[in-house]
Amino acid sequence: MMAIALMASTMTFAGDSDALKAILKTKDYATAAQLVNANLGSLTDNAEKAKAYNHLVDLAMNKVTKNVAIITENQLGMQMGRAANEIVPYDTLGLADAVCDAIYAAIECDKYDQLPNAKGKVAPKFAEKNAQRVWPVRHHLVNTGQEEARKGNSEKVLLYWGAFVDSAESPFFATQNHDSEKEFIGQVAFFAGRYAYDAKQFERSNRYLEVAKKDPTQKSDALNYQLYVMRSGLKSKADTIACVNKLKEMYEATPEEENILDALNGMYEGMKDKAAQKALLDNHLAKYPNSFIALADKGLMAINENNAEEGAKWLRKAADAKPDNAVVFTYLGVCLSSQAATTEDSAKSKEYYKQAIEAFDKAKELDPEKKQANWGYNRYQAYYGLYGEDDARTKAAEADRY
Repeated sequence: MMAIALMASTMTFAGDSDALKAILKTKDYATAAQLVNANLGSLTDNAEKAKAYNHLVDLAMNKVTKNVAIITENQLGMQMGRAANEIVPYDTLGLADAVCDAIYAAIECDKYDQLPNAKGKVAPKFAEKNAQRVWPVRHHLVNTGQEEARKGNSEKVLLYWGAFVDSAESPFFATQNHDSEKEFIGQVAFFAGRYAYDAKQFERSNRYLEVAKKDPTQKSDALNYQLYVMRSGLKSKADTIACVNKLKEMYEATPEEENILDALNGMYEGMKDKAAQKALLDNHLAKYPNSFIALADKGLMAINENNAEEGAKWLRKAADAKPDNAVVFTYLGVCLSSQAATTEDSAKSKEYYKQAIEAFDKAKELDPEKKQANWGYNRYQAYYGLYGEDDARTKAAEADRY
């Protein structure tokens, strides 16, 4: 019997490995994280790895709990009339850093917690507890991130707002109540995407912008910025081709998104692929004959080919589709002025100038400070061509030319 007992004691029930014991003895997050990273391969199985990361969650949440308790005490004190000098300071950045640590440690813990243990069984121990205790404290990341943005601390802003968005999108937190965040998650994701781009983390930027696009109030701005990000980092022909293929994929999925159409058209124009550019715009107009972007791009394409008549035709249609766009009216005026200057028929020339002046005047009405379109000098030239140098109307237009 003693021999049997001795043999049993040498089997797989020896308890935690030395590596895990060392991790579990640590009292501060930085030391524990360093040990986990250094000894992850020495941990005996997935269960030990999950236990190690759960210890990181414990340590991070200890710091969170301590600082949240101070905040709560201060709030109660203020309600009871406590003086400002009696308010207890707390570690604002330390709290936010600890929330980030808790989020990523909890997600990593769950990755191993959901894998088979040494016995080949999947028996998660930490998922529910970690999700429930970490989720409610994430809101500190939004406020602290906003304060760091005011200070110009871009690195911290990206850390805090990125963690907030990452956790909101993580399957680990899927069962938590997201309702209270629906009004602002898109905005946080949009700005996180911009900060990620500034940090040259392009994949991360695109990921956050995809989240922002789910919010109807942020969709347009997020899409425009996403398209800008896609086109701004091109360094080679291979990059350009990859970008075109991605834009084609996006366009085929959502052909009604005219900004994607415009971006793809711009790529073809930059590549001097006029055949692809023409086919894209013509096919789009066959489906969407009143598409402002396609009509305007057809007009600009004609201008680039020095075809003022064709340009005026398409820009007129674009102006009809969107009569509040000063840029289109300015380019329309340029086309009409060009026709007026090149025709040998005096009557036609005057008529073109009159139409050009109407277009430029509309551009001035829509954009009097020239913030969108610099219509000033072209408008003056149209007045000069129709009325001559000394006419009072020409003089008035001359005053607006710069």
